[in-house]
Amino acid sequence: MTLEIANPVASPRLARNSVGLAHIVFFVVAAAAPLTAVVGASPVAFAFGNGAGVPGAYLLAGLLYLVFSVGFTAMSRHVEGAGAFYAYISQGIGRPTGVGAALMALITYSAVQIAIYALFGVFVAAGLAPYGIEMPWWVWSFAALAVVHLCGQRNIAFSGKILGVCMVAEIVILLLLDVGILIQGGGPEGIGLTSFAPATVLSPGLGAALVFVIGSFIGFEATAIFGEEAENPETTIPKATYVAVLLITLFYAFSTWAIVQHYGASQVQAVAEAGLDNFFFAAMDAVLGRWASETMNILLITSLFACVLSFHNTLNRYFFALGREGLAMRALGRVHEKHLSPHIAGVVQSVSAAAILLVFVVSGADPYAVVFSWMSALAVIGILSVQALVSVAIVLYFHRHPDQHGRWTTLVAPSVAFVGLLGALALVINNLSLLSGSDSPVVASFPYAIVLVCLAGILFGYRIKAKRPDLYAGLGRMLD
Repeated sequence: MTLEIANPVASPRLARNSVGLAHIVFFVVAAAAPLTAVVGASPVAFAFGNGAGVPGAYLLAGLLYLVFSVGFTAMSRHVEGAGAFYAYISQGIGRPTGVGAALMALITYSAVQIAIYALFGVFVAAGLAPYGIEMPWWVWSFAALAVVHLCGQRNIAFSGKILGVCMVAEIVILLLLDVGILIQGGGPEGIGLTSFAPATVLSPGLGAALVFVIGSFIGFEATAIFGEEAENPETTIPKATYVAVLLITLFYAFSTWAIVQHYGASQVQAVAEAGLDNFFFAAMDAVLGRWASETMNILLITSLFACVLSFHNTLNRYFFALGREGLAMRALGRVHEKHLSPHIAGVVQSVSAAAILLVFVVSGADPYAVVFSWMSALAVIGILSVQALVSVAIVLYFHRHPDQHGRWTTLVAPSVAFVGLLGALALVINNLSLLSGSDSPVVASFPYAIVLVCLAGILFGYRIKAKRPDLYAGLGRMLD
């Protein structure tokens, strides 16, 4: 969508007090797609990363995001709105940079959404083929898009309930496997804590493992982006953030640790290399039986649906924030009369996603090797870049408001998070071909594309400053 300067809408509000702590946690965890992350991403981390040290890598990533959360949640108490990162960066670094960050966030979440739609289509097509229902992957992708759009038009609590059911189901099936492995006493090497020993975690391959591990945390922003619709946002958003990050981290670490016990710390890397696709399914068959692996296949599909629904709602609120502030056509800033949802933004967002998917379909791109893998790589680069900017924004914002919180919250924690996020970004860029599964020049250009998108947004912000100073003065402050 091409942005244009429009008159800001007269501060329409999304449905206040619509979602509580549980709903917001569901959005974050569903966006992380725990079953898909563990079953889909961790085998690659085991095979090409630090082997038995993968559970420890998840703890390191979780620690990074907990440190990031310190300043992030403090900022949420002072800056409210559906734009979240956009609003934080606008008030911390400056409005032009905030516009650039908004464009990066749109690219990032759009890429995630397209990737998940493609993977959803692949899984459904493969699951129905044995029953004689053979249709192209994209048929199921577009069907999912239509259902997600309808859900997104409703009040945000409606999506929250769907996400809650999906999240519980996918977590339960993996916990059954984890507990089953422990009840059996592990595998040939028994049960141990080698996976968390520094020598194992910090072994060669940690960088490659972190590339996939960090990507499993995408969707982190969902806590703050629903702040306008949350009950008691000053306390709900911080609590939801910490609960979600801890839940995701502990679940990932525990599930990957359990699978190490099943195969054995000395063998898990070789087993993963020999069969990425069957790594968890073989364990499920051996520990719980065929019924469990068949159930997990179904829940993988519901996990992907929950993930894409969560990102759809996130994107809607970004488009809504841009329309409300006059950065895009003002119709995007309207809310539904009954559901108080950003319904116009939802239509534009769904049509945009359908158009991008159609381009991939017409070009004959492989849904897994190209659409999913390439878009996932682009998304990881984008989200780490935006999060790094948020860390800088937190420091600068509280430098101008020094009496709000202590130095740990306003300086030390965001500074440590900034260094960690930059390090993670460097790892991703250096391992981009591994993450995307491609040496294509197009993939290699992704880091430069993200920078150009940010610069374009910054220039657009300065253009607004020159031509519409009244509009510029309100950017990032619509609800102040």
